[in-house]
Amino acid sequence: MIKKLLLVTIVLFSINFFYGQNGSIKGKVVSTQGKGIQNVNVIITSLEKGTTTNNQGAFYINNLKSGNYTLEISYIGYNSQKITVTVKNNETTNTPNIVLIENQEQLTEIVVEGHKMNKYSQKKPSSALRLKGELVKLPQNIQVISSELLLDQQVTNIMDGVIRNVSGVTMLEHWGHFARVNMRGFRLPAFRNGVNVQDTWGPLSEDMNTVDRIEFVKGPAGFMMSAGEPGGFYNVVTKKPTSTPVAQISLSGGSFDYYRGTVDLGGKLTEDGKLLYRFNGMYQTADTHRGNEDAQRFGIAPALTYNISNKTSITTELNLQQAESFIGSAYIFAPAANGYGSLDRGFKFTDNNYPVTDIQELTLFTNLKHEISKNWSFETQFAYLRYDQEGNSTWLWNFEDTGDATRYVGIWDALSLGKYFQTYLYGTFNTLGITHNVLAGFDYSQKEYWADWNQSIVIDVNQPFNIYNPVYGNTITPVFDRTQKVRDRANAHNTGFTVRAFYAQDELAFLQNKLRLTLAGRYTQLVTLGKAETDKKFTPRFGLSADILPTLTAYALYDQSFLGQNGVSKSGNTFDPVEAKDIEGGIKKSFFDGRLKTSLGVYQITKENVLVTDPEDINFSIQLGEIQSKGIEFDMQGEITPELNIVLNYANTNVEITKDTNPANIGKKVAGHAKHMTNGWLNYNFSSLSKFKGFGVSLGYQYQVDRSAWSWGADNQTDLPDYFRLDGGLSWKNNKVRVQLNINNILDEYLYSGSNYGTYLYWQSEPGINGRFTVTYNF
Repeated sequence: MIKKLLLVTIVLFSINFFYGQNGSIKGKVVSTQGKGIQNVNVIITSLEKGTTTNNQGAFYINNLKSGNYTLEISYIGYNSQKITVTVKNNETTNTPNIVLIENQEQLTEIVVEGHKMNKYSQKKPSSALRLKGELVKLPQNIQVISSELLLDQQVTNIMDGVIRNVSGVTMLEHWGHFARVNMRGFRLPAFRNGVNVQDTWGPLSEDMNTVDRIEFVKGPAGFMMSAGEPGGFYNVVTKKPTSTPVAQISLSGGSFDYYRGTVDLGGKLTEDGKLLYRFNGMYQTADTHRGNEDAQRFGIAPALTYNISNKTSITTELNLQQAESFIGSAYIFAPAANGYGSLDRGFKFTDNNYPVTDIQELTLFTNLKHEISKNWSFETQFAYLRYDQEGNSTWLWNFEDTGDATRYVGIWDALSLGKYFQTYLYGTFNTLGITHNVLAGFDYSQKEYWADWNQSIVIDVNQPFNIYNPVYGNTITPVFDRTQKVRDRANAHNTGFTVRAFYAQDELAFLQNKLRLTLAGRYTQLVTLGKAETDKKFTPRFGLSADILPTLTAYALYDQSFLGQNGVSKSGNTFDPVEAKDIEGGIKKSFFDGRLKTSLGVYQITKENVLVTDPEDINFSIQLGEIQSKGIEFDMQGEITPELNIVLNYANTNVEITKDTNPANIGKKVAGHAKHMTNGWLNYNFSSLSKFKGFGVSLGYQYQVDRSAWSWGADNQTDLPDYFRLDGGLSWKNNKVRVQLNINNILDEYLYSGSNYGTYLYWQSEPGINGRFTVTYNF
């Protein structure tokens, strides 16, 4: 094996030594303030070959024959430029800094008239993912949901249906305050700006008012940001300060007393552009289709960027959210013999006086970027999260076939604290014609979580609550002991861990960047609260990406993961870390000059030490031996024509137990996914030449087949019916105003998800046909 690897290495080096006799071009694109501009297109017009600038504005084009070349430099919102460069063999031609001048008129037209840009397809990942280059060139499946797509779908929260835009992603039943998102059969950790903020029962579901994009990274990506969950993760990227003026206000109204207002402001605080700002604010109040559950949510998110010099900048973001949630109120219970949907979808299992839970979440990010030279830079980030919750949850205590239910309300006070530090070094250099893109870094995270679930009160004392003849208000009011803070209570569950991780990666580019080899490794030290020994693990990563055609790329990936697990078992024992291996491969194809992008991939994930719901107590988990997830994924995203945008995806997912202490469990399905799932969204905006200029129409669907319930107590059952939902929208806009109406569940289907718990069923229903109307004004 070693001889074969040496032979391959010698051949590749030899090939690139031959190609290395050519010359190259290196330069930097900056704004009028001298700051590097990221993602600028730099094209050699005669060869139709080019690249994009990195986060410092630098670019590099190699393997060019000697001669004169014309470079065309272009970026949205700036005037394009053309320069002539002379290239000589065995030399690198350094261009002077290329200054692009803002074109305010062009930028306004592109932002407001969304059909003039590719709204749905993103070319590169955010800098938060620490990855360089185009998405199509990476040996991994990464899907990006743009802010324009969120706007067309009128998504205001991560729980509103964001997951429909990515293959194989489902959202399971929830308590109401956080999103439990699964992909490839496993729960996804929530990231914000590249930081893993996941805890046991959180974080708070993300409001889209502050969101610029959401990135779904499939597969372990164990070398990045102390992330080792084998299913992947989703990364919410927030809006950043900008030199381009932003002034927008939005007002919404809709079904179930839904009212919402948002404001988005940004621009320069100083004339020289050294100090930039962004401010987002929102207020929302809304009921549910069950009624008497009016909840409010408020948030402010100021951000500042200080450009210390042309090479150094620092950005600080604060996000404060105050939210109310009726935790657990969405659940409905009925006898198993009656079947799902046997009660009206507006049926309410909690009392009208059921107390609301108050939640406050504070996040703080500070990011420092510095360009050491044209080829080397580093980035350091500090982050802090505090999540406070004071409230309760409700569940079933006892249930009779007659429909008599005895309910209980339990205290659910929680505190989550997270402290994070990341530092990264980026570099680019050549050896014998091989381009090396190097990434090295250190990642530190410290999380601790306290929760009090140990106080509960049966509220149906005088008489049971009958689901067929419900009487509300005939209960006792729960009163809990809160004389101490939750972190000081002796009965509070306390979990947490500290992670220290070092990693290094080299992306080697061969054959004029047509062949790319990724070699990476990560060493992790994991300290789990309550566990004496420190867990340590080295996890390698190998990736290969090759351009078969200019518009067709094939990739292969081998990755391992290692991740600590929060929580304790019912007996109070901590859990072993998750270890998993991922093997996958696929192709990525673009159409219509890159405006429409598609990907098709297959994968196999083998995961050990997985957690599932404890069948004896749903508030706890148990740890299995081994689970294997196999699947096929297809994603399409982008423009068919400048007027027509599309999102289309399909996933076949199969997750089974492959090793267990109980042989009878082997081969059983692992709960929480649909075997077949497909989603689609079409958006058509009439062109400026049409008499319907400014109008747009959207239509989308979600379809799931062979769904498995999420609870371990479901015991391999798949008795949930198929799921189909149809949504649509109409809009009109001009240079200042956008008016939009979205209708969800157009067919008024009774849609739900839930589980069969033996003698009874429980499920959560979605509302019937409902709508939202929004008016947005740009100053």
